[in-house]
Amino acid sequence: MISNERPSPYGRRPYQGHGYGAPKYNPQYNQPPRPPVNEDTLKSGEVQIERKNFVFTLKENPRGRFLRITEDVGGRRDTIIIPSTGLADFKKLVDEMVKASGEIPEKQPNPEA
Repeated sequence: MISNERPSPYGRRPYQGHGYGAPKYNPQYNQPPRPPVNEDTLKSGEVQIERKNFVFTLKENPRGRFLRITEDVGGRRDTIIIPSTGLADFKKLVDEMVKASGEIPEKQPNPEA
Protein backbone atom coordinates (compact mmCIF):
# COMPACT_ATOMS: atom_id res chain seq x y z
CA MET A 1 0.00 0.00 0.00
CA ILE A 2 1.29 3.48 -0.85
CA SER A 3 1.89 5.59 2.23
CA ASN A 4 -0.93 8.05 1.51
CA GLU A 5 -3.49 5.35 0.70
CA ARG A 6 -6.06 4.41 3.27
CA PRO A 7 -7.84 1.06 3.40
CA SER A 8 -11.39 1.09 2.16
CA PRO A 9 -14.09 0.55 4.79
CA TYR A 10 -15.72 -1.78 2.24
CA GLY A 11 -12.74 -4.11 1.96
CA ARG A 12 -10.85 -5.01 -1.18
CA ARG A 13 -13.08 -4.80 -4.23
CA PRO A 14 -12.26 -6.38 -7.59
CA TYR A 15 -11.81 -4.19 -10.64
CA GLN A 16 -15.25 -3.39 -12.02
CA GLY A 17 -14.34 -1.79 -15.34
CA HIS A 18 -14.43 -3.34 -18.76
CA GLY A 19 -12.04 -6.04 -19.85
CA TYR A 20 -10.40 -8.75 -17.83
CA GLY A 21 -12.47 -9.96 -14.89
CA ALA A 22 -15.31 -7.56 -15.57
CA PRO A 23 -18.65 -8.84 -14.31
CA LYS A 24 -21.18 -9.89 -16.94
CA TYR A 25 -23.94 -8.20 -14.98
CA ASN A 26 -23.30 -5.08 -12.96
CA PRO A 27 -25.97 -4.80 -10.26
CA GLN A 28 -24.74 -1.30 -9.47
CA TYR A 29 -26.33 -0.05 -12.70
CA ASN A 30 -29.14 -2.62 -12.70
CA GLN A 31 -28.58 -3.35 -16.40
CA PRO A 32 -28.17 -6.65 -18.20
CA PRO A 33 -25.00 -7.12 -20.27
CA ARG A 34 -24.93 -5.68 -23.76
CA PRO A 35 -25.25 -8.19 -26.58
CA PRO A 36 -22.05 -8.75 -28.56
CA VAL A 37 -21.62 -6.46 -31.56
CA ASN A 38 -21.00 -8.13 -34.90
CA GLU A 39 -17.64 -6.87 -36.21
CA ASP A 40 -16.17 -7.56 -39.64
CA THR A 41 -12.38 -7.57 -40.02
CA LEU A 42 -11.38 -5.67 -43.15
CA LYS A 43 -7.59 -5.82 -42.84
CA SER A 44 -5.08 -6.93 -40.23
CA GLY A 45 -1.34 -6.51 -39.77
CA GLU A 46 1.23 -7.34 -37.11
CA VAL A 47 4.63 -5.95 -36.15
CA GLN A 48 7.07 -6.97 -33.42
CA ILE A 49 9.23 -4.24 -31.88
CA GLU A 50 11.67 -5.45 -29.25
CA ARG A 51 9.59 -7.47 -26.75
CA LYS A 52 6.29 -5.96 -27.84
CA ASN A 53 3.91 -7.36 -30.41
CA PHE A 54 1.47 -4.89 -32.01
CA VAL A 55 -1.61 -6.02 -33.93
CA PHE A 56 -3.39 -3.46 -36.12
CA THR A 57 -6.89 -4.50 -37.16
CA LEU A 58 -9.21 -2.42 -39.33
CA LYS A 59 -12.76 -3.42 -38.45
CA GLU A 60 -16.30 -2.41 -39.19
CA ASN A 61 -19.50 -2.74 -37.18
CA PRO A 62 -22.96 -1.15 -37.46
CA ARG A 63 -21.59 2.04 -35.82
CA GLY A 64 -18.80 2.44 -38.40
CA ARG A 65 -15.17 1.62 -39.15
CA PHE A 66 -12.35 1.76 -36.64
CA LEU A 67 -8.75 0.76 -36.12
CA ARG A 68 -8.00 -1.45 -33.13
CA ILE A 69 -4.36 -1.40 -31.99
CA THR A 70 -3.47 -4.14 -29.52
CA GLU A 71 -0.15 -4.28 -27.69
CA ASP A 72 0.85 -7.67 -26.30
CA VAL A 73 3.78 -7.82 -23.89
CA GLY A 74 4.32 -11.19 -22.25
CA GLY A 75 0.63 -12.10 -22.34
CA ARG A 76 -0.59 -8.74 -21.02
CA ARG A 77 -2.72 -6.92 -23.59
CA ASP A 78 -3.69 -3.29 -23.92
CA THR A 79 -5.92 -1.99 -26.69
CA ILE A 80 -6.86 1.38 -28.11
CA ILE A 81 -9.56 2.00 -30.69
CA ILE A 82 -9.46 4.88 -33.15
CA PRO A 83 -12.59 5.70 -35.16
CA SER A 84 -11.94 5.89 -38.91
CA THR A 85 -12.91 9.58 -38.83
CA GLY A 86 -9.75 10.26 -36.79
CA LEU A 87 -7.27 8.06 -38.68
CA ALA A 88 -5.90 10.88 -40.87
CA ASP A 89 -5.23 13.07 -37.80
CA PHE A 90 -3.72 10.09 -35.97
CA LYS A 91 -1.40 9.35 -38.93
CA LYS A 92 -0.39 13.01 -39.18
CA LEU A 93 0.59 13.07 -35.50
CA VAL A 94 2.48 9.76 -35.73
CA ASP A 95 4.33 11.07 -38.81
CA GLU A 96 5.32 14.19 -36.86
CA MET A 97 6.61 12.02 -33.98
CA VAL A 98 8.66 9.85 -36.37
CA LYS A 99 10.17 12.97 -37.94
CA ALA A 100 10.97 14.48 -34.52
CA SER A 101 12.52 11.20 -33.36
CA GLY A 102 14.92 11.30 -36.31
CA GLU A 103 15.76 14.99 -35.89
CA ILE A 104 16.15 15.34 -32.12
CA PRO A 105 19.41 13.76 -30.89
CA GLU A 106 19.12 11.11 -28.21
CA LYS A 107 20.37 11.99 -24.74
CA GLN A 108 23.59 10.22 -23.91
CA PRO A 109 23.70 8.29 -20.63
CA ASN A 110 25.56 10.05 -17.84
CA PRO A 111 28.96 8.27 -17.50
CA GLU A 112 29.38 9.65 -13.95
CA ALA A 113 26.30 7.87 -12.65
